[in-house]
Amino acid sequence: MDRRTVLRMSGVALAGGLAGCGGSGSDTPTGGDTDNLVEMTDDLNFEPADITVSVGDTVTWTTTGSVPHSVTAYEEQLPDGGTYFASGEFDSESAAREAYPSEGAVASEDSYEHTFETTGEFPYFCIPHESGMKGTVVVED
Repeated sequence: MDRRTVLRMSGVALAGGLAGCGGSGSDTPTGGDTDNLVEMTDDLNFEPADITVSVGDTVTWTTTGSVPHSVTAYEEQLPDGGTYFASGEFDSESAAREAYPSEGAVASEDSYEHTFETTGEFPYFCIPHESGMKGTVVVED
């Protein structure tokens, strides 16, 4: 099972490094690895749009401007064995789409994180800005 959680933190706390976020039996802090940080901007972009990480790494998405965003996996495009992920902790893409914006929005200075346990490409998007706000997490051994 994957380790994922929504973090509520201020920009100051983020700048100082991410606090540990245990989950699914892990007591190991995620640390403050800014190499795995994706910013969600008012220009309606994921920056960077594509990120490569290793199995077991956590990616953190943070809204840096005033426009709320979502992080929503394309469920049908996940690799075999890949765990679905979405801000709001939904179990499916349809549930995430139906609940937005009352649930799943990552507001200004808030973050969402997901730990990737399976190799492959994980395409995702922002629900309200899907026409242009898309990204991919590539997970390698």
